[in-house]
Amino acid sequence: MRAATGRILLGAVALLVSAQAGAAAISLFEYAFNIDGTVTNGAAPAGVNLGGFDTATGLGTVLVTVSGPGSHRVGMFADHEIDEAINTYFNENGTATGTAAAGQSWEIDEPGYAFGDLYANFQANTLDNSSNVPDGLEDDVAMAMAWSFVLQAGETASISFLFADSAPASGLYLTQFDPDSLASIHLSSVLNVRDQSADVPEPASFGLVALGLLGIWRLRRRGPA
Repeated sequence: MRAATGRILLGAVALLVSAQAGAAAISLFEYAFNIDGTVTNGAAPAGVNLGGFDTATGLGTVLVTVSGPGSHRVGMFADHEIDEAINTYFNENGTATGTAAAGQSWEIDEPGYAFGDLYANFQANTLDNSSNVPDGLEDDVAMAMAWSFVLQAGETASISFLFADSAPASGLYLTQFDPDSLASIHLSSVLNVRDQSADVPEPASFGLVALGLLGIWRLRRRGPA
């Protein structure tokens, strides 16, 4: 009887914890972009698509498109709050999972209102690949991720930043965690470089098509023998 009662109590606690985590209120306090050294705060600069991103909750996908030969750097900063009205905004921590890809950098830190330097590093393109708000040092948590890459003539880069309440299956991702709500926000990012010139027929191809059309026109003009 006591064992059965214990199982019932454990099940009730598990359901309560699950409900609390699922009902967590997630909000976005601040966000910014750094594209080739130009920082834009709270808005979408040229080349940034926020169509799949909820600026109220800070969840969803941001797509950044960059073109032009040479070196480029694209980064995004986000300061989320989890259940701020219930348990404040300075009770959270952050961790990184996985390994950064070539050209990828990241940082988890207090933004800079107290002890952190995340926003300053984000502005200076010097994210330090570390978490300065780990388990046991909870505080206000913000996250940033950036890519450095080189484009050749005709190439275009697409960078996606995904903020979700579930972790991705692979790749590097950052996690902001509220130990009281048991809710998490995960940040991951993917860089894709595409050769736009490969999508356009070469001038020689245009010439062959034109010659073919000219030949057909002449045959139709000449008519049957």
